[in-house]
Amino acid sequence: MPRFAANLSMMFNEYPFVERFDRAAIAGFRAVEFMFPYQEDIPAVRDAIARNGLTNALFNLPPGDWAAGERGTANDPRRREEFREGVERALEIATLFGTEKLNCLAGLKLGDVSIDEQLDTLKENLAMAADLAASANVKLVFEPINPFDMYGFLLDRPAAGFEIAKEINHPNLRVQYDVYHAQRTEGNLVHTISKEFTWIGHVQIADSPHRNEPGSGEINYPYVLTAIDNVGYDGWVGLEYRPANGTEYGLKWLRDLGYWPAGK
Repeated sequence: MPRFAANLSMMFNEYPFVERFDRAAIAGFRAVEFMFPYQEDIPAVRDAIARNGLTNALFNLPPGDWAAGERGTANDPRRREEFREGVERALEIATLFGTEKLNCLAGLKLGDVSIDEQLDTLKENLAMAADLAASANVKLVFEPINPFDMYGFLLDRPAAGFEIAKEINHPNLRVQYDVYHAQRTEGNLVHTISKEFTWIGHVQIADSPHRNEPGSGEINYPYVLTAIDNVGYDGWVGLEYRPANGTEYGLKWLRDLGYWPAGK
């Protein structure tokens, strides 16, 4: 049976960030993930995780200047030190939160640096970050993102992520497989999950094409989630979707599909 983690950057947005942890626990979640904690009240978030007995499944490494449009710095050879400092900062916070995994965003393609140099920089940074994370008992994943949601992203399909993971072949580095992003680019979901399972370190889901809850779009989620179970994935499945009609109401899909008891 899949274990689900609420993504608090997309879900429970009806409430202030720290209150979302309480709301997720009340709704029945035992784990949460979110994009970035860096501008939040870190002690308050730590306390919210602890008082609700939640597991922090994952958050992202610093992405650069998100407000200015940056989506990661791991591919920029001029920002290696900044990237390393970001990894160290993320690990400090992960230690406070008891975080299981950190996710690296590769970054947008740079117009003034060759793609080969960007990929080489990314691989070196991922290997370095995986080493640092391993020393803190935290797993590192990195995420391909579809070009419709994030135009110009360096890793724009899962196949590119799996190729890099296999090349680096680091025991503490895996791909974050977001089923929504995969469907938007390559499809072939169950075959890919079965073929690449050993290289998948974290799973996230949303329906396609509108990134709402499962059951709202074209993906056969009972089939996909059964496939994830069948390959032996035992990590959290992050619900990184935009609730179409409010978070709590939208959770009915978990009950309708039999993943949660009717009373939850």
